[in-house]
Amino acid sequence: MTRTIQTAKNGGLLLLMSALLLPALALAQEAAPPTLDSGDTAWMLTSTALVLFMTIPGLSLFYAGMVRAKNVLSVMMQCFAITALMTVLWTIYGYSMAFDTTGMTKEAINLYTFVGGLGKAFLSGISRDSLTATIPETLFVTFQMTFAIITPALIVGAFAERMKFSALLLFMAIWFTVVYAPVAHMVWGGNGALMWDWGVLDFAGGTVVHINAGIAGLVACLVLGKRRGYPTTAMPPHNLTYTIMGASMLWVGWFGFNAGSAVAANASAGMAMLVTQIATATAALSWMFAEWVSHGKPSVLGIASGAVAGLVAITPASGTAGPMGALLIGVASGVVCFLASTKLKRILGYDDSLDVFGVHAVGGIIGAILTGLCADLSLGGAGLVEGMTVGGQLWVQTQGVLFTVVYSGILSFVILKIVDAVIGLRVASEQETEGLDIALHDERGYNL
Repeated sequence: MTRTIQTAKNGGLLLLMSALLLPALALAQEAAPPTLDSGDTAWMLTSTALVLFMTIPGLSLFYAGMVRAKNVLSVMMQCFAITALMTVLWTIYGYSMAFDTTGMTKEAINLYTFVGGLGKAFLSGISRDSLTATIPETLFVTFQMTFAIITPALIVGAFAERMKFSALLLFMAIWFTVVYAPVAHMVWGGNGALMWDWGVLDFAGGTVVHINAGIAGLVACLVLGKRRGYPTTAMPPHNLTYTIMGASMLWVGWFGFNAGSAVAANASAGMAMLVTQIATATAALSWMFAEWVSHGKPSVLGIASGAVAGLVAITPASGTAGPMGALLIGVASGVVCFLASTKLKRILGYDDSLDVFGVHAVGGIIGAILTGLCADLSLGGAGLVEGMTVGGQLWVQTQGVLFTVVYSGILSFVILKIVDAVIGLRVASEQETEGLDIALHDERGYNL
């Protein structure tokens, strides 16, 4: 998930010697086969477990605490089932669609611009000895699988408390196939993939994960309509203890998400870890103070939401931003995501149950665009894509955002309409009133 960036150049004798030695070094590098690095492998094993930890139990608890008591199990069930479903789909064809370019030819280049091939369907050709960079390819498959798991799980929060479980499974399976896997390929698929060739910087998933899921969530909550009684009936979180615990797990797990995207135990991973911590803490404080000024009191839900907003926003920039860039992204995401999740939501009147759009889409957009600024060497960043100016990189980042918004938005709408026509999207009014725990799963979260 890394690409060539600009670096400072030294002149004189060193440059001359490097030029003379470069052909020989290049031939030596081409001749040397990749070898497994045990340190990189150990870090990526840890990172993979951390990213899975983000969904179950982290996201499950974060969302479960914010719904009403009668729906607590339904949200946990949705996250758990999505984890299982995406694992199977990723194994059958998802990994291949996202990362397989083994059969790419001149004739196939247009296809590979948007989606990978099926040469690795059912993980064909991946053995114990297969390597991706310096780690086993089996480990890279599993690491990327955890991203494919959490992305659709994020969407759940937008339509919580009102979608049929059967409709959710069908929607997520189709959405994963026609939205997630192609966008992952277009951003991370390497030379020939659309947004990669544009020069879009997305180290760990600002476009692939957060904008993608946030826009799909907004479309879903609009298509399904508001919850019964919203906004006149109070629907406060039933257990903020769950929510703050879940947010804490997300914070810790996110180091695997961002620092793990270096796919090595190296300096890039170390900086990604540092800027992730800085941006998250800054955004948590920014949201808290914005809420304090606006509403008179700082809330637990607010500081937890601010932390998640910071995690989201630093994700695309985590491999290229420096500490000053992380502070900027943290302040911007904390304040803007607070305004989007409160004032904008109230003005427009949509029922995004758990603020998936306000936090993930808006936070992802802020982070993706500011990546173009914060990557610059003058702000302590790692450098822009080779040949880019700051203005050019900002425009490329904006193009990537706009493309993802339109692609995810239109296809999510079409998929939802198809699912609605086939099996229906929304539970019956009586089931919604009773609560999805009993109505859909015949279980209760609490024995009252």
